[in-house]
Amino acid sequence: MSKNSPLNMKGFHPFGDLIGLKFTKLEKGYSQCTLEVVDKLLNPHKVVHGGVLYSMADTGMGAAAYTNLDKNEICATIEIKINYFKAVKGGSLTCNTRVIHQGKKVVTLDSEILNDGQIIAKALGTYSIFVRK
Repeated sequence: MSKNSPLNMKGFHPFGDLIGLKFTKLEKGYSQCTLEVVDKLLNPHKVVHGGVLYSMADTGMGAAAYTNLDKNEICATIEIKINYFKAVKGGSLTCNTRVIHQGKKVVTLDSEILNDGQIIAKALGTYSIFVRK
C-alpha cells in the first residue's frame, strides 16, 4: 500500500470489499473507516460479529501506520488487543485510528469504534515496520 493508493477502489482491498469497509479519511498518523451493518455481518445472536470490529481496527491501524512510512517500507500486525463494550444490531460503524508512538521498527496505534456515534469498542495494536523486498 502506498500513500497514494486508491483505498476505496474495488479490488484494492478484497477483504475490505467483502465486509463493506470504506475509508473516509486518511491523514498523517490517522485513518477513519466506516461500514454499514448488514445481515451478513451478524453472528447467530443477530449482533455484529466481533471479528468485523476487529477487522475494522486492524485495517484502520494498517492504513494509519502507512501514512508515516517511507516509500520502501511496509508494515505487518504484531498484535492487537480489543475491548468490546456493547453489542451492535444495526446502523453505521466508524473506526477512528491514531498512531500513538512510532519507533524505527515498531509502531503502536489505537482505534476507537463507534456505532452511530456511541463508542462500542477500543483496540490497541502494535505493527512491525520493515523494508519491502
